[in-house]
Amino acid sequence: MPWVPPPRRPSDHGDRVRRWYEHELGWPTVPGTPLHLSVGSRFDVLDVPAEAGLAGLRHLVPGSPVAVQGDRMRLLVAPGSAEELPGVLDWLEWGGVPLDLRVLGGEGGSASTEAPLPQGGDAAGWIGEELVAGPEGGGGSGDPGGCSRGCHGDGRGRQGDCRGCHGGRWGYLQGAAVWLRPPEPGCEVEPSLPTLSAMGGLGGAPDLVRLLDTVATHCHRIRLRRACAQPLAFS
Repeated sequence: MPWVPPPRRPSDHGDRVRRWYEHELGWPTVPGTPLHLSVGSRFDVLDVPAEAGLAGLRHLVPGSPVAVQGDRMRLLVAPGSAEELPGVLDWLEWGGVPLDLRVLGGEGGSASTEAPLPQGGDAAGWIGEELVAGPEGGGGSGDPGGCSRGCHGDGRGRQGDCRGCHGGRWGYLQGAAVWLRPPEPGCEVEPSLPTLSAMGGLGGAPDLVRLLDTVATHCHRIRLRRACAQPLAFS
């Protein structure tokens, strides 16, 4: 009889990631698969094009968590930012302008977002797949400080091999969200989140108003650039 390999044991990678979030970070997760994080209690999530998000990184502090998924970037912001977003954009005179940005949030953690995997090579080890290079456009030549390992575009960072950004381009597992600036276990995330109360540089938290103004400006530029690239229609 031909040899038949024994059945493979079910992978516990998803459980490992869930335990990391719940026990190491103290972040609530949502039951089910794929793994999602509860949004609205500990933080809200600002979802923008990656190019706009890269421009906004200068307004964050080193501990501000940031994730990427394809050509999108997710920046964690203070709880309640989802409710404040329309009023802030109106005050900044962006109200009524079509902008490709949104903030996920809600009272009591009523919203959710896909849980990003740990950064770089750690992600490959946790789910048993290989990293693939990120998109060439939309940030490959952006702020070299975008990677938490301090990569300067050559795949080498302050902390050694920078597999996570592939020489200035962030790496990601096909279709998955991955941390670009991962949260630190044992550290409270709230002090690092952009908040409206930090307007004018008060306190040590990042200024949500400055962050929104920067990403809104770049979202508008992206929209105009795409509009100009469209072929003219002749009647």
